[in-house]
Amino acid sequence: MPYLSRAITRRGLFTTATGAAAATALGGFAGVRSATAEAAGDRFDLTAPATGLIWKKALYDETVLQSFAFDNANGHIYVAQLKNGAGSAAAGNLCVTKLSLGGTVLGHMYLMGFGHGVQIGVEPSGTTAYLWTETNGVNDGANAWGNRLARFKFVNGQTLTASSSALTKYAPIAGATSTTCAIDPSTNRLIMRYRAGGTARFAVYSLAALKSGTATPLFDIAQPSGLGVFQGYTVYGRYLYLLDGTAYSGSNPAPGNTYITCVDLRTGGKVQRSLSQAGKSLDFREPEGMAIQIAGGEPRLCLGLASGVAGARKASIFYKTALV
Repeated sequence: MPYLSRAITRRGLFTTATGAAAATALGGFAGVRSATAEAAGDRFDLTAPATGLIWKKALYDETVLQSFAFDNANGHIYVAQLKNGAGSAAAGNLCVTKLSLGGTVLGHMYLMGFGHGVQIGVEPSGTTAYLWTETNGVNDGANAWGNRLARFKFVNGQTLTASSSALTKYAPIAGATSTTCAIDPSTNRLIMRYRAGGTARFAVYSLAALKSGTATPLFDIAQPSGLGVFQGYTVYGRYLYLLDGTAYSGSNPAPGNTYITCVDLRTGGKVQRSLSQAGKSLDFREPEGMAIQIAGGEPRLCLGLASGVAGARKASIFYKTALV
């Protein structure tokens, strides 16, 4: 159940697929592409080349990045990863590294018993940010997966547990498991991936309504079939973007099997699917996480790539800007 929470800094502008108003203007960053139910239908061209944002940067812990999100107001990146140490995956212990846009480590937090960190969201608040993650990690025998969403303020050096009073927890869909989330900074919508009856689904909410406890899904669609190993997701406007693939190996040589798929939230249907060769010269090169960055008022579709050897992993982020 949602508990009380605080204010947001961007805007909600779209209407639902049935034409009802989804949110009202909330103020935000000047210059972001305008959004209405139809005019904001811009989608990224997945065949366009990708540009590097950060390249082989060390994180606070030395594990593979799992996901990332941008604080577009303050110019920071937050990266989720498993905490150093044996047993972190099964226990659901995470490290969140705060980076500059150039990839310099600015701080960290530890989240004990939260989950796997497949995707996270960031809600800017003044000069700091609130993070949205999974929590209440449940061990499946190898990994832990959260069954609640949590919102909490980033505090450098702090360690939180799943029972910490610093968390505001949300369970918008009763009985959902493996819950993770991302935030679309162009609409102030939260996107939750969850499992129900063994099926992966995506539900989209007004962030303001979710925080107030009055949220109903604006969209709720099944994850499309035909994907590889799932690695992350994000939303821009009315389109959902999915990342799948695995690390380089003898059976998966360069340029690898990393794909991005675009899905229309109104229908649940695939619109485009394309092999990504971003960072193809990296060693290891495992796709990990997606996010929307707003830079100079324009959106970027970003994907993460892990590289390096075990015990000394590095993080790279690439982005696409071409819209169709």
